[in-house]
Amino acid sequence: MADPAKIREIVERNVKFLALKPDRGHLTVSTTARMVDGLRCEVEEGPWKLTADMPVKAGGEGTAPTPGMLGRGALASCLAIGISMWAARLGVPLDGLEVEVECDFDARNELGANGDIPAGYKEIRYRIAVNSTASPETVDELLHKAERHSPYLDIFSRARSLQRVVRLNGREI
Repeated sequence: MADPAKIREIVERNVKFLALKPDRGHLTVSTTARMVDGLRCEVEEGPWKLTADMPVKAGGEGTAPTPGMLGRGALASCLAIGISMWAARLGVPLDGLEVEVECDFDARNELGANGDIPAGYKEIRYRIAVNSTASPETVDELLHKAERHSPYLDIFSRARSLQRVVRLNGREI
């Protein structure tokens, strides 16, 4: 298990570095998904590869998690990691942590069965289960701090610019 003191040391070093060189905090990342067979695709970023597929009942082969599971997993894992990092920074003991993300949606628009219904989630809920010897007030402060600084909580909760660029046969259209 990772040592909270080591996590705190690394995070504080990065905070100091970015305070001295704020431009180094401005990053661009790129993730690519390539269709490989039917509805299965490989998702790649740097040295990391994941696979996504759809269930058999949706036309896939059921060989990998769905994109929805990966998205919900991104939110759940971002919250869990952020809470753990802030616990290490603030000296809050954690004996156990679990984050569950639950979403309601209507699959009809995803399938084109009703264009009036948004294709995305109607509601997103997340549940945090913490085991700690810290007081409820301390845990609540920890959670508020972690939530305020969670990239994926921000992504899921705030509208932002989205741009589409299309290349057809190697040429931008």
